[in-house]
Amino acid sequence: MKLDSVPLEISGISQTEIELDLEDSNDLNLTPAIALSVQPVIADSPQKQQSALVVFGTTFITIFLAEIGDKTQLSTLLMSAQSHSPWVVFIGSAAALITTSLLGVLLGSWIASRLSPKTVEKSAGMMLLVISLMLFWDVFTSH
Repeated sequence: MKLDSVPLEISGISQTEIELDLEDSNDLNLTPAIALSVQPVIADSPQKQQSALVVFGTTFITIFLAEIGDKTQLSTLLMSAQSHSPWVVFIGSAAALITTSLLGVLLGSWIASRLSPKTVEKSAGMMLLVISLMLFWDVFTSH
């Protein structure tokens, strides 16, 4: 059974009734009428909620691990020590990270609506490769 269609028992028509109607009928237009009676399920399913939870968890862990020891965290640490106002620094840095994340999500949504996921994936890989090569070049030429 496909996940995006209502089971025949729920729609009020049993599989046996459909098979009998098809055997008794010589009308070829009966099949589309039956196919139209099966409506897609629009209600939220547990799989969609689980998938959103998985996406949230993966995103949180990835960003959390990427930010540990990052220059943003070190800058926040220094600003907090210097200002003696850790909560103000926390609110400012949190607002900045939320804003940059919002920009990333909006830009990502815009790009995803215009390009295929495979193209976006390949482009992101190429950009990361170019950035890595530039960083290596900088390290090797600075000595």
